Amino acid sequence: MMNSPTPELLDRVHRETATDMVRQLSSVEKASLCTGRTFWELQGVERFNLPSIWLTDGPHGLRKQQGDSDHIGLSDSVPAICFPTAVGLASSWNRDLLIEIGEALGQACVAEQVSVLLGPGVNIKRSPLCGRNFEYFSEDPYLSGEMAAAWVQGVQSEGVGASLKHYAANNQEGHRMVVDAIIDERTLREIYLPGFEIAVKKAQPWTVMCSYNQLNGTYLAENHLLLTRILKEEWGHTGLIVSDWGACNDRVKGIAAGLELEMPGNGGIHTSAVLAALASGELSEAQLDAAAIRVVELILKSRPALERNATYDRDAHHLIARRAAEESLSLIHI
Repeated sequence: MMNSPTPELLDRVHRETATDMVRQLSSVEKASLCTGRTFWELQGVERFNLPSIWLTDGPHGLRKQQGDSDHIGLSDSVPAICFPTAVGLASSWNRDLLIEIGEALGQACVAEQVSVLLGPGVNIKRSPLCGRNFEYFSEDPYLSGEMAAAWVQGVQSEGVGASLKHYAANNQEGHRMVVDAIIDERTLREIYLPGFEIAVKKAQPWTVMCSYNQLNGTYLAENHLLLTRILKEEWGHTGLIVSDWGACNDRVKGIAAGLELEMPGNGGIHTSAVLAALASGELSEAQLDAAAIRVVELILKSRPALERNATYDRDAHHLIARRAAEESLSLIHI
């Protein structure tokens, strides 16, 4: 009996295959691959049998919209189980429970032909006014990282990618598209980054989602320090970096900084800028190739799950969600 290939071997095969494919693409095709096709779908390459894959919202249940899509969820979504939110799940202090929930979410994704579930959120709770506190685990970086790593491991065990978000220092809703978080390095390293670091090193999420905000004067979608030097080089992240939906400001600077995928699809409005930057030398072909290779790798990793004719047991998942809610209960003495 032959042994199953290790994850490391599969990653190496995917990298080699993706590199070979990208060598055969034109600059226009590579630039096109690095932005979405629709609101939730990626570009594919038909002649390589490379499918267009779905990314869709989580992290507490599958939110796949049918028909026309929108960002705020007004369109109908497929029926799905709603699990307790991260703020509740963190109160369970139960890694095994988070793995089990991740597995259930991954099974739902496979059944609905979704390749990446956009979660979990690990930003630190720093203000009661942050509208996303409910979907972030904790004000404690270690707890956030451990819970996130377990959730990612569960989801990805089903052949579906996770998207660790929102990287980084996205701790308020007011002006979150433009706010500049001024954070010294010690505070950044001790409070705002450890949750991401733990999840990346322990679970290797297929994607990391960069946030809208600036950090010390530079938008995260263009932040070479955070995207390349820390995430890729220091922590060893091997997956893809995707923008939060609409977070790209300067696509050329983004590619140079390490942002591979721009979402959502926008009809290729930035493709001409990328091609002009290639022509002028502002952006190198090697930089564009590196981005396109990681996009192709993501699609290759997604393909086996897409080929399964899978279903899942909603009643069983509902029981998991109910048990998770029970384990997440907290008693407050007043």
